Amino acid sequence: MPFRVMVVGGYGNFGSIVCGHLAVMPGVELLLSGRDPHKLQRKVDELNSQSAAVVQGWCGDAMGPAFSAALRSLNIRLVIHTGGPFQGQSYAVAENCIAAQVNYCDLADCRTFVNGVGILDARAKAAGVAILSGCSSVPTLSSAIIDQQRHRFSRIDSIEHGVSASAKMPGLSTIEGVLAYAGKPIKQLKNGKVHEVSGWQNLTLRKIPQLGSRLLANVDVPDMDIFAGRYGAHTLSFKAGAGLKLAGIANALLAQAVKIGLVRDHLPWAARLYRLGCRFERFGDGKSAMYIDVQGAGVEGQPLTMTAQLTAFNDKGPEIPSCAAVALAAKMAGGHVPQPGARPCVGEISVDEYLAAINDPANLSLSVQFSDGSPGQLSDPATDGAGIFRKRCS
Repeated sequence: MPFRVMVVGGYGNFGSIVCGHLAVMPGVELLLSGRDPHKLQRKVDELNSQSAAVVQGWCGDAMGPAFSAALRSLNIRLVIHTGGPFQGQSYAVAENCIAAQVNYCDLADCRTFVNGVGILDARAKAAGVAILSGCSSVPTLSSAIIDQQRHRFSRIDSIEHGVSASAKMPGLSTIEGVLAYAGKPIKQLKNGKVHEVSGWQNLTLRKIPQLGSRLLANVDVPDMDIFAGRYGAHTLSFKAGAGLKLAGIANALLAQAVKIGLVRDHLPWAARLYRLGCRFERFGDGKSAMYIDVQGAGVEGQPLTMTAQLTAFNDKGPEIPSCAAVALAAKMAGGHVPQPGARPCVGEISVDEYLAAINDPANLSLSVQFSDGSPGQLSDPATDGAGIFRKRCS
């Protein structure tokens, strides 16, 4: 029997990427949901023209009471919720999945949304379903990369990671979400003590291999809570930025205006910055990357540092947050049954499963480097002789 997957927001920016992969995945039957019948039908027609499989659509509100009945009648096995922004969003879609006894994951990277999903844990276990939040680059991929190399460390002291996107703009809802904490306090860890930094401030220039110097600023992600308990790290930080330094400066100015009370509602400014960003897209280089710096002690007690980087070319960066859900769907279609309960999506997908889901060797590659000169241990390695593991995402 085919594994039937429903993608909520399937005609959006990230939803379209997820659907593009699932439409051609063997053993999967894809259904899209959305509230706009015209956009929904256009996407369904587009996918059907590109695939031999038959893609269907369900037009309606996934947060409304009719959704759980639709999931049952359509025999859905997994719901992938891509309809952000998740900042301030309720758990209505997940609750409808619990009512219908259907497994669920979302692409949320909102710290409070992802780490608060445990409120549904008892209900999910009673229904026998998995409710997995944050099935995205953070915390799913970031934790998977660290998990795969965890055996190299006897102790992890510090994890500093981030994302530098290309100049290509995502959807407006994504911009609204990530700017929601502009100028707002973000709790991070420094030497075991909680301290606050301001969102989209503390601009930092980081030299990123293959990308050059990129401007990064403080961003809030679920990892700030998860990694302290999972790895015992005493220092945790996350930064993000866009391919053009002008965007980082604009975000920092908005953050300062919010911080001192000149701007009370970020949404109109998010729309303005989105339009401005679209005008400057052509000046970007199409490159983006996610980096992870881990410091601690090796198995013999020696100081050890790991630097991992997933690099995307030709504006393929949005594949990175999108394909954790694709990997989960592929794994479940192959017979895997995740443990029932509601939790952040960590430990559910391996790096190799993630990269197999992206499956774009020409445009995405992962490198892992250790301070002792040894390469990261991933499957089928090829090193460049400098202690750097490089794996094409194939």
